[in-house]
Amino acid sequence: MSKTAHTDPAVPAGDIARLTDHLFRHEAGRLVSVLTGIFGIDRLQLAEDVVQEALVRAFQTWPYYGVPANPAAWLTQTAKNLALDVVRREKLFHEKQSQIVAFVEQWADGAHSGHTPVLEGEIGDDRLRLMFACCHPMIPQEAQTALALKTLCGFSPAEIARAFLTSEAAIAKRLVRARQRIREQRIPFEVPTGADASTRLESVLQTVYLLFNEGYKASSGDALVREDLCREALRLVTLLAGHAVGNQPATHALAALMYFNAARLSSRVDSDGNILRLREQDRSMWDRQKIARGMLHLSQSASGELLTAYHLQAGIAACHCAASGYESTDWARILGLYDQLLELDPSPIVALNRSVALAQVHGPAAGIQAVNEIEGRDSLESYYLLYAILAEFEAQQNNRVAAAAHLRKAIGLANLKSEQALLGKRLAECAGTEFVS
Repeated sequence: MSKTAHTDPAVPAGDIARLTDHLFRHEAGRLVSVLTGIFGIDRLQLAEDVVQEALVRAFQTWPYYGVPANPAAWLTQTAKNLALDVVRREKLFHEKQSQIVAFVEQWADGAHSGHTPVLEGEIGDDRLRLMFACCHPMIPQEAQTALALKTLCGFSPAEIARAFLTSEAAIAKRLVRARQRIREQRIPFEVPTGADASTRLESVLQTVYLLFNEGYKASSGDALVREDLCREALRLVTLLAGHAVGNQPATHALAALMYFNAARLSSRVDSDGNILRLREQDRSMWDRQKIARGMLHLSQSASGELLTAYHLQAGIAACHCAASGYESTDWARILGLYDQLLELDPSPIVALNRSVALAQVHGPAAGIQAVNEIEGRDSLESYYLLYAILAEFEAQQNNRVAAAAHLRKAIGLANLKSEQALLGKRLAECAGTEFVS
């Protein structure tokens, strides 16, 4: 174990747990990527186990000895020591042992000093290789995203299960099958080229977007926003956009969408963690630098003739970011973009979101009619936002009884306390003298 300077050990256990969780989110993908490059993609489980063990040692050590002055370097050094133990113990690595030891020493020493100019490019390449390996067509589609979230982002099977709305056992089986397929098919640890690259890129982008969405609106827990996941997703999409394989219109469109949404993160909840609707948000808190980066990526996404759902979603987000206030938002433009998006992706969720824009342009009655006409609406019956949106439309028409009934359904279906609190507040307003819409 590394002898690193530590801070005062009198740190609350809860704070240490949050710090280690944050660091693991930030460092897991980098560490697993480097170790996969060392051990080989067929030993992916071994790389994950080493990183997991480094985190376990942090949990065991830091409450007693204090948090290291450089926690990230401590994790890296611990992972390095564990990796070297594996290399020296396993005969599989005997022929390349000296080469591997030299690389690990260089990698860990650079990380410990706080900057790794020599290896940064190589580490970035390893992350790209791992991203594309996780999304190889020989791995079942349902397992690709789960594997990437586990290896690149440190998601637990339980967290992945919640994001996929399935059981933890089902996700565990997917991960086992994915790793087995990697070994059996000898899937290469490389960035693809040619026609295979564009197909794999679609899966990679989907995974990165799922990661961002889990941070932008968590599927469980007390907090609505998990900024660490959003930051990790932004790092990954930026890495993709900067590589020849990923430098494609769809990548830039997704990057634009994510930067626009990330720009509004700090204004999405109040000081108590309660959700603030778009009309209630303080737009002076929006990150103008991120909006500018989003606009740059949006302009870069316009090359070529391909129009993806990411392009249209980014266009919608850009309309919100460009508006000086809620009332001045170009809802007609947003509705037109939703019309196009619905053609590309005729899903009930897109149709539901479109109904909100439609109501802004043509009134709440038109919004209710649009909801009633959604194809496949049955699939939304357990989705709390269906009822929250209907409640909003009814409230705008001063139909308080109908609005209250929808809100009660929404509260029963909402998973997050912040969601339930907002809906409860809206329900209380129904009983007041005025319903604020």
